[in-house]
Amino acid sequence: MTSPRDVLTPDSLSMLHAIEKAGSFAAAARALGLVPSALTYRVRQMEDALDVLLFDRSSRQAKLTAAGHELLREGERLLADMDAIANRVKRVATGWESQFTIAVDGIIDRTTVMELCEAFMTLNAPTRLKLRDETLTGTLEALTSGQADLALGIAGSFSESGTTAGINSHVLGHMRFVFAMAPHHPLAQAPEPLTDALIGQHRAVAVADSVQRGAGVTIGLLPGQDVFTVSNMQSKIEAQLRGLGVGFVPELMVQALVESGRLLVREVDRPQRVAQLSYAWRIPDGSEGERGGRALQWWLKQLKSTATRSALLVNPRPNFPTRKV
Repeated sequence: MTSPRDVLTPDSLSMLHAIEKAGSFAAAARALGLVPSALTYRVRQMEDALDVLLFDRSSRQAKLTAAGHELLREGERLLADMDAIANRVKRVATGWESQFTIAVDGIIDRTTVMELCEAFMTLNAPTRLKLRDETLTGTLEALTSGQADLALGIAGSFSESGTTAGINSHVLGHMRFVFAMAPHHPLAQAPEPLTDALIGQHRAVAVADSVQRGAGVTIGLLPGQDVFTVSNMQSKIEAQLRGLGVGFVPELMVQALVESGRLLVREVDRPQRVAQLSYAWRIPDGSEGERGGRALQWWLKQLKSTATRSALLVNPRPNFPTRKV
């Protein structure tokens, strides 16, 4: 028995369009170079397979039924999709990746990432972009596990420029962290520098590591300290604005909040915390250095710009709600 898949071919859909345009089976047969009986037989095959009538045969003209109109409308969309797929395949054959996934750490400026995505899309490349939100070691794991092609914001695992286990990397820049809290938090009035013994008596706010395997890492926490864990840096800053805890946050990300008095930065009895951040990419099989698909090449070219790297690390003020007193 003939199935719908057997009859719903590009040729049969084009045939329906020809009949609808010509207005009769005879005229469509002439246009297609077929005898009318052959055309009628093919339409009957489609109707039997779909178990519907596609044309109203009560008049001499070929009038589509409601089902026929729906099939023609969807058929035109499918034909357009098939043409687009064919064009996409041809363009991918020129060296573009079919999909390019970027793992973005939570401390990377999303506005700059979106601006880069926008610039990439103006190329009209056949590559589909995918962004992954990651944190701490999860950013690197997304790359090493093959779930991402490029990672932005890997903390301190790489040298100035190097290759590690199939991964290439370059330094993105450095980010200074400050110890911050709400002005109404009890530690806001404590004498500086704040000691670990004193800080350990108060709740810390920490961002959860997005790593899928293992326990991940925690940074800046003290043994036995109460911890409020959140999913991203913006949530961490909001929690600290509300006085729910204290902790280290990127200086540039909270600069406006500090200047407005909504957050208070205190000196602590520890070395200043400055993180080196890198960007890294997987080396395609059989490739060396920075060679790879054209999407990877485009992103690496953008990241060679000092201005671009700096912009990725300069977080504008997040949209935090005003605290109600």
